[in-house]
Amino acid sequence: MTPKRYNILSAHLKEHFGGRVHKISVDAGLGCPNRGGGRSGTGCLFCDPGGSGAVGIERALPIGEQIEAGKEVMRRKYKASRFLAYFQPFSNTAAAPVRLRALYDEALAVEDVVGLAVGTRPDCCPPAVLDLLADYHRRTYLWLELGLQTVHETSLVFLRRGHDYRTFLDAYAGAVARGLRVCVHVILGLPGESRAQMLATADEMARLRVAGIKIHLLHVLAGTPLGALYEQGEIAVLGQDEYVRLAADFIERLHPQTLIQRLTGDGPRDLLLAPLWSLNKWEVLNAIDAELARRGVRQGARCAFL
Repeated sequence: MTPKRYNILSAHLKEHFGGRVHKISVDAGLGCPNRGGGRSGTGCLFCDPGGSGAVGIERALPIGEQIEAGKEVMRRKYKASRFLAYFQPFSNTAAAPVRLRALYDEALAVEDVVGLAVGTRPDCCPPAVLDLLADYHRRTYLWLELGLQTVHETSLVFLRRGHDYRTFLDAYAGAVARGLRVCVHVILGLPGESRAQMLATADEMARLRVAGIKIHLLHVLAGTPLGALYEQGEIAVLGQDEYVRLAADFIERLHPQTLIQRLTGDGPRDLLLAPLWSLNKWEVLNAIDAELARRGVRQGARCAFL
């Protein structure tokens, strides 16, 4: 296999644990403050009713049984033997610390689970929760995943995120002060954002020297407010070639030590309205690799904060 021109999580995990480790997504049954604190309501403009990343999760089962079901799939597909429990849909710090501890402990009690990834929002990271996560960081392998999407206030308002960039910076600073690994989620292709604005988000992530990043392609799902705008012809999505070039530009501007955990986005096939080319995930990833090779560059080649 040709070596990547960027830092990928799988290589880091293999080095850290001495072998392959795969994430298993689980649903903790928690809500989201942007949906009135529960799981109903429209929430963010792009988020589907089931919560982002809910595909394939046996959400009716207890956490431990969800993981066991996921282990069987991962073993068949990837011959995996060790796993991270990934608390993915909705806001997985939106509860009292005592409840969160019970959920995280249940996941870590499953055989062959070697760590946690906890996805949440910047406005769900009060000091008591960050202290709890710091305790887990000291005794297991942990990622805190913060959904940001963009550094631009006008876009955050358009997306109905319900928080501003300052809220993210405060949560990020609190997490870093406690030694946590933080992975930041961003979206490329947001309506109204120029190429320069999207690359400014990359520059800001480089300035912060984030430990990890997930770069998502904006995809439009049926049953979402964004989907309604798309069907009314009010927004457009990126073409594949345009996205590939933009993703390569973004990678060049990141700090060379940031771990890239995702490079595209793909929605549920039965809900996806656009772009349909995003379903060809490996074709997109291979095209990004080829674009970086064509340029003869690696991650961080244009980083302004070395």
